[in-house]
Amino acid sequence: MAVEPLSQKEIEDRLAELPGWSQEGDRIARSYRFGSHFAATAMVVHIAQVQEELDHHSDLTLGYNTVVVTVNTHSVGGAVTELDFRLARRIEELAPGHGAH
Repeated sequence: MAVEPLSQKEIEDRLAELPGWSQEGDRIARSYRFGSHFAATAMVVHIAQVQEELDHHSDLTLGYNTVVVTVNTHSVGGAVTELDFRLARRIEELAPGHGAH
């Protein structure tokens, strides 16, 4: 099944279901804060595991107690697709277990 870019309306509708996520240019993005650098690092490792499982990867920026996730789909010219939202939803599911806020 070929993946297709989402329309602006589709992106907005999906973002409405993911509090904390926003559109930044041609990507969707979210920043998380943690109680420690170790917790932030553990979250990055967990996200990497999910990305391997989905075979879809985001850009991750690890700070002292923060993680910033930005994602789009390179195979369709860097547009936002359902794959990006699938990954975002999975990240949202695991974030509370790492103490993210």
